[in-house]
Amino acid sequence: MRPDDWHLTEDVDDFLVRAGDFLGSNAALHNMSLTDIEKLRLRKAAGRDVRGAVFGRLESGGEVRATLCLTPRGRLGPTPLSAEQAGTLAARLAGLGRSPSNVLADHETARAFAEAWQRHTGAASASFWRTHLYRLGTLTAPQPGPEGHGRAADGRDRDQVVGWCREFCVDVGEQPSIDLIDAGSWDDSRFGDRHFTFWESSDCTPVSMAATTSVIRGMVRIDPVYTPARHRGRGYAGAVTAEVSEAALTAGATDVVLFTDPSNPTSNALYQRIGYVHIADFAGYRFPSRAPRAV
Repeated sequence: MRPDDWHLTEDVDDFLVRAGDFLGSNAALHNMSLTDIEKLRLRKAAGRDVRGAVFGRLESGGEVRATLCLTPRGRLGPTPLSAEQAGTLAARLAGLGRSPSNVLADHETARAFAEAWQRHTGAASASFWRTHLYRLGTLTAPQPGPEGHGRAADGRDRDQVVGWCREFCVDVGEQPSIDLIDAGSWDDSRFGDRHFTFWESSDCTPVSMAATTSVIRGMVRIDPVYTPARHRGRGYAGAVTAEVSEAALTAGATDVVLFTDPSNPTSNALYQRIGYVHIADFAGYRFPSRAPRAV
């Protein structure tokens, strides 16, 4: 396999014509690529700047075997790769002077690319993210459920949504997302394309929140789920997650997925109780902010 087996383009529409079916063939596992690419496609369609975005497909025997999305901010999101495929990708990007700031992918792919990137550029990586990927099996609403009801957020809830997303980022240590929110760049943050739902107590006070992507090739990702500390331990997170899961199925989703913190057994157990099944582990590696030197 050669580095030039990777076909790279800045044309998201042409890329989707050629690789969209591949991405949809395993939408749950490819959920990060699907959401990143769709966000960039919509941004381009709205006339906004997407310069720096790169899309790639690896072809063999006339078929797409893997894809990548490199966002303008430098996040590299490949679909699952073998060590050899990761090596040819690292060689191709280094040869073109493309320097990802980080890679997020299934655990084996992320690690293989980080190792290959160091071989080709001399840039050591640092692990910064570990997560479980869950896919919805049979939805089972919490019984008994907490008091209250779900409600879709609207424009009047913007300040509440933005504030809770910032609190969520503080809780999980997502400084880049905090910086974007604080700079007023809501649309560019990872929450800008989400649909938010509150769980409200009986007096209509929001006590928990969950968000979903739109349906993309049959996939919906739930992200984030957040309950302020003062409201935790009362079943609100499970209720609002079940609420948005049911809404995703009603909207036509065949794959409903979410990521969880492996170090939080409470949330992992909660999602399993309502029907989510662990299907993969994902990881992220960060690279120094400098141009690569091919070696």
